[in-house]
Amino acid sequence: MILYLTQSYITGRMIDMTPTPHIGATAGQIADTVLMPGDPLRARFIAENYLDKPELYNEVRGMLGYTGSYKGKRVSVQGSGMGIPSFGIYSYELFSFYDVKRIIRVGTAGALHPDLRIGDVVLAMGACTNSAFADQYKLPGTFVPLASFSLLQRAVREVEKNGGRYMVGSVLSSDTFYSADNEASAKWRDMGVLAAEMETAALYMTAAYLKKEALTILTVSDHIFTGEATDAATRQTAFTRMMEIALECAVNS
Repeated sequence: MILYLTQSYITGRMIDMTPTPHIGATAGQIADTVLMPGDPLRARFIAENYLDKPELYNEVRGMLGYTGSYKGKRVSVQGSGMGIPSFGIYSYELFSFYDVKRIIRVGTAGALHPDLRIGDVVLAMGACTNSAFADQYKLPGTFVPLASFSLLQRAVREVEKNGGRYMVGSVLSSDTFYSADNEASAKWRDMGVLAAEMETAALYMTAAYLKKEALTILTVSDHIFTGEATDAATRQTAFTRMMEIALECAVNS
């Protein structure tokens, strides 16, 4: 097994083993707080439109990563790709090998709750999942992946200060985008789950395991039961409200 940040048994000092297999940055290039959209083009959009003097630190596998400043504070933004395995890799490497303190996911979701509309913001307090990601921890029961309460508080303050529709609650992090179970979405909805996406459970579990902070801020891009939807270009660039909420959380952390 390869360790990318390890301790010398001779000196006791930590040895810098960055870059990692998936992130081409060297130590010090990534800020304490990282915004993580799934889409690398959304990462580029955030960097180019919100960060001062953004510098590209990663383009391995096309997963663009940038560091710049927002309101005078260093902030990074890093694409994660889709799904729990991909997000698990990037969040683990950022937390473990680059000493990132907090990750704020900014992504899109399919609404389950009947009162959610396209463009509404969902703050994920917790994440249900059909994934076996937690099996690696060999826990004697079922783990509940939760957001950092301090980050969630900040996000609620920001969204209420700026107005607009939002909900706080649980989301579903699903391993399946095209499910063979046609009744699954209705069952999650009936348990009060607000929306479905594919990454948050991995983020919250990884943060808990490594004693870090994490929060997911989502924008509703489609509604699973009504069929309303947005196109790919809109998902990349139009959902700026969640980006601004995340950036304010970053600079006030």
